[in-house]
Amino acid sequence: MPGSQTRSRTRDRTNVLNRPEFMSLNQPSRREHSAGEGRAGGPRRPVLRQQSQQDDTGARGSRDPSEGPPAADGNPKEATRWPEQDCMQLNPTFRGIAINSLLAIDISLSKRLGMCVGAHGPGAPLRSMVTLLALTGHALPWIFGTLICLWRSNTLAGQEVLVNLLLALILDLMTVAGMQKLVKRRGPWDLPPGFLDCIAMDMYSFPAAHASRAAMVSKFLLNHLVLAVPLRILLYLWAFLAGVSRVLLGKHHISDVGCGFALGFLHFSLVESVWLDSTMCQTLLSIGSLQWTPLV
Repeated sequence: MPGSQTRSRTRDRTNVLNRPEFMSLNQPSRREHSAGEGRAGGPRRPVLRQQSQQDDTGARGSRDPSEGPPAADGNPKEATRWPEQDCMQLNPTFRGIAINSLLAIDISLSKRLGMCVGAHGPGAPLRSMVTLLALTGHALPWIFGTLICLWRSNTLAGQEVLVNLLLALILDLMTVAGMQKLVKRRGPWDLPPGFLDCIAMDMYSFPAAHASRAAMVSKFLLNHLVLAVPLRILLYLWAFLAGVSRVLLGKHHISDVGCGFALGFLHFSLVESVWLDSTMCQTLLSIGSLQWTPLV
C-alpha cells in the first residue's frame, strides 16, 4: 500500500494535465456540472436558467415577422395578424395604377411649370407681372369693385346685374373655401399662403380659387354685357392666364386649375338658374343699406 501510494503521487507529479495552466481542461463544463447536480437532486444553479432565457429570446427574434405579434397565451396559431396598412400591396388594381400615374405626372409638370417660384428662378424677370396677373383673379378686387359699382349705379337693370354678380362672387368664395378645407391638398412647392390668400380663405391648392373666379366672372360678363369680338377674346384670354399664373407661381397644380375652371362654369350655371329679378334685388339693397329707398 505505501508503495502504490508513492507511485500514484509520482504519476500525478509527472502528469502534464496536473499543471496549473491546464487545470481548467480537467474540470467539467458548467452545463454538465449543473445537469449532474440536477440529476443528483441538488439545487439548480442560475446559469442554466439564464441560458434558457437567452435561447427563448433568440427563438422569438428569429420567428417570421409575417406571423404577427405573439398572443397573450404564447400560442402562435392564435396570434393576431399585423394591421392591413403595414402590408405591401402586391396586386394593385388597374384603376389605382392609372390614378397614381396621373397624379405623378400632374405633380411633375406642375413643378416644372413653377418657373416664378423663387427670386432666382428661370422666370424671375416675369415674376412681378405674373403676380399682378394673379391679383386680378383675387376675390377682394372683384368684391370691392362690385360694391363700388353698385353704390354708384342708379339704374334698375345695372343694380340687378351687379347684385347677382355679388351673390355669385360670394357663392364662389364660400364654395371653394369649403372644398379646400375638405380636401386639404398642398401645392406642388408647399408654399405658405400669403396675407391676401388668408383673407380670401385660399389656404390650400384644390381647387384653384383664382381659376374658378376668373371662369365664372368672364362667363358672367360675356353673357350680360354687349362686347365686341376682340374684347370677348381678351376676356377669355384673361381668364385662362389668371388661372395659369397660379401654376407659374407654384401655388396650384395643373389639375387644380382645371377643376377650378369647371367649378367656375358650374357656379355661373347655378346663378343663372336662380337669377334674382329687379324687385328682389331692390329688397336686398333696402335691407343691406337700412336707409336705401328702392327705385320705382
